[in-house]
Amino acid sequence: MNTVSRPLACAQPSGAACLSLPATGNTSDPIQLHMQALNSLSRCKAMLTAREPMYLFAEKFLAEAQQAIATLQSIDLNPEG
Repeated sequence: MNTVSRPLACAQPSGAACLSLPATGNTSDPIQLHMQALNSLSRCKAMLTAREPMYLFAEKFLAEAQQAIATLQSIDLNPEG
């Protein structure tokens, strides 16, 4: 049986919905890391600019973006080959 992985929606007290997306894991693909950083920063901004700001979610997404950027920086400083 084929199953398709879909994001799970969760309800927020403010009535807003959030998506629980699978993490990219420990990838060394610069494109995936770049997209993870951009998406996490976008989600962080959305949490901060919501009608009722959700600071803990914003902090979580900011930490994810920082981790992706740090991994990109380590790849840039230690090129293979």
